[in-house]
Amino acid sequence: MRLTEVRVKLCEPKAGRLKAFCSLTFDHAFVIRDVKLIDGGDSLFLAMPARKLCDHCGRCGEKNHLRARYCSNCGVRLDENRHLRYQAAAPGQRYKLHADIAHPINVDTRQEIERATISAYWAELEKSKQPGYIQPNLDGEDLDLYDLASSSPEPRMRLKPTGMAH
Repeated sequence: MRLTEVRVKLCEPKAGRLKAFCSLTFDHAFVIRDVKLIDGGDSLFLAMPARKLCDHCGRCGEKNHLRARYCSNCGVRLDENRHLRYQAAAPGQRYKLHADIAHPINVDTRQEIERATISAYWAELEKSKQPGYIQPNLDGEDLDLYDLASSSPEPRMRLKPTGMAH
């Protein structure tokens, strides 16, 4: 797969180390959204979309993220240090609280994606200095796949690629 498009939405300077949100398209057919470009001090790096790691409440069995103070289902107070039981981090290392949803599985691919994304970031930063600059919208970029079905009095969404009405 080849990275065929990188879209970059710059963050406000007050966002601290977070510099931009990115959308990566591969072979004009597969997209990964919510990739973050972060200032790591020495250089910029990509943080892939991730989910919070969870465990289960001892009382009701509900899933809660590892830093939750209370169960989202029964409200019982949870041990805030329970994440220490699940991982043996090396001394001086942070405990893992998130897991990537999508990520490159080898160094060469990660470096290729980072190079292309960082180049796109610098290009977008230059564009942002131009008068009349408008940020790209990464949130609703697939809305053109949908249209309103006009056959009923109540608007309904219909997915174009399959043609199946809902």
